[in-house]
Order: sequence, then C-alpha cells, then structure tokens
Amino acid sequence: MERSPTLLLIRGLGHSGTTILDLALGAHPRIVGLGEATRILQTPRPGEENRGPALLRGSHRHERRCTCGELAVDCPVWGPALTWLVAHEKQPLHQKMQQLLNLVTAGVERGQLPDVIVDSFQDDLELPHRMPPNVDVRVIHLVRDVRSWLHSRLRANRQRKRWLPDLRTLARWWYVNRKFDRVLRQCGRPVFHLGYEELALKPERSLQLICDWLGLDFHDQMLAPGMTTKSHILSGNRMRFDKDRVSEIRYDGSWLESSDHVIRLAMLIPPVQRLNQKLVYSNRILTR
Repeated sequence: MERSPTLLLIRGLGHSGTTILDLALGAHPRIVGLGEATRILQTPRPGEENRGPALLRGSHRHERRCTCGELAVDCPVWGPALTWLVAHEKQPLHQKMQQLLNLVTAGVERGQLPDVIVDSFQDDLELPHRMPPNVDVRVIHLVRDVRSWLHSRLRANRQRKRWLPDLRTLARWWYVNRKFDRVLRQCGRPVFHLGYEELALKPERSLQLICDWLGLDFHDQMLAPGMTTKSHILSGNRMRFDKDRVSEIRYDGSWLESSDHVIRLAMLIPPVQRLNQKLVYSNRILTR
C-alpha cells in the first residue's frame, strides 16, 4: 500500500513570495501545489458574498481559470472539490482539507500518487494544529526581509505620505512574523524557516534544502516554475499567469535605492533587526 502524501503548508505574511514558491515546488514531478486552497475552503463570512471564494461556489467556477489551464469547473482537482464543498459547507476546515487531499489523490494511476501536496494560504494558523495526527503535516515559514517587504508595500500605496501609516506597516511586519514564529514553534509539526531573499537570490540551493527536508531529489525544472509547474492554483497572486514573471525565480532589489525613512529606520530597531536576521537568513545560504 502506498503511503498518504505529505501536506506542506506555506505560511507567513502576505506579499512574501508564497505564490512563486508554490509554483516552483509544483514543478517537481512528485509535488502538486494547490495555491491558496485553505482560503477557498474556509466558509465565507457575512459580507464576503462577492469575494472570490464565495463566488467560486457559484457561477464563477465557469469563469475562473486554474493554472493547469482549465476553467475551475473542468479542473481535475477543483471541479469535484467545489461541487463537494457546496454540499458540505458546514464541515470544519480540517475535514474539508482532508477531503481535498482525498480528491487530489483519487483516480491517479498506481505509482503516480504525489509525495507532497502544497497549500500556500499564508494567513492560516489553524491547520497546523487541527489536522489529524495520522496526516504528515509540515510547514514552511516564509519571511521576506523587512526592508524589501516595506518597500513593496509602501510603493503599492504611494498616496500615504505621513509617518504614522508607514510605521504601522513596519509594526505589522514585526507583529505578524513574530506571532507566526511563536505559534508554529508550538504546533508540534516540523517547520522549515526560509527567507524570501534566500529563495530569490539562491533559488537552486534553497530548493535543494527544501527537497532534502522533504526527502525528495531536487529537479532542475523547479528553477523555471512558470514553464513546468503542475500546481492547481485557483486563488492567489495574479502574477501566476504572467509567464515572464514566473519563467524564473528572480529578485527585485529596487529597495536598495529607496530613500524612504522607515526602511532605513527598520534595522535600527533591535527587536526588528534580530527577528529579521533569525527568520530571513537562518539557513546562511547567502554567506556561503
């Protein structure tokens, strides 16, 4: 009897590279990526009727396209998953995820069962604690350098000219990443800390380390995720459909030329500097 696949959860603060990592992992012949699966599985709350996950339970599944190339309704993973989800909305999240794992593996030819299934909904902290003990769950905590992350967020919100919103953005990086670090250390599941800078600047070495941790061989096609990925991403960063941006893993170093005061301030705050060093550069890939 073949063993059940590992559920690999990519967690962390938004805009930290989870989509490109999902695509890269999905390019491995023994890994299937599901994008922000947990976001789709979560029961929509009042007021969220017009958001993506709720709309996918209705006619939107005939319009939204998966990264596999099919419309959601025709996707071999999400087609049956969405039909099942509509009829089982009240089930708890961990049971929905278990059913999704069953649907991914159902119908595959013998010997083709994936070793790893990836969920990259970065905001969730429930599944690492709630999935049954018999399911092999592992977590990648992906963190982007505070300066690069701040530059990205401030550039996306140029209308904010005052210091207070900028400082709140900095505080959010520190608060969320610190919370995730604490909670994931307590979840009882294996956790791999990866810095986005490590992944983007040394992609081959970073992906080799992840493969070693998962007990898999490294494959070169992981370095060109947009060309070879088998991920079924139905919810996530829209860049997943930009063939140029996902043709290779690359780093945007434009923050190095930034004159934003809050970016320079970040590394002058000892708790922020220590957390940044701990979570982003723990593998020491860039110093070797």
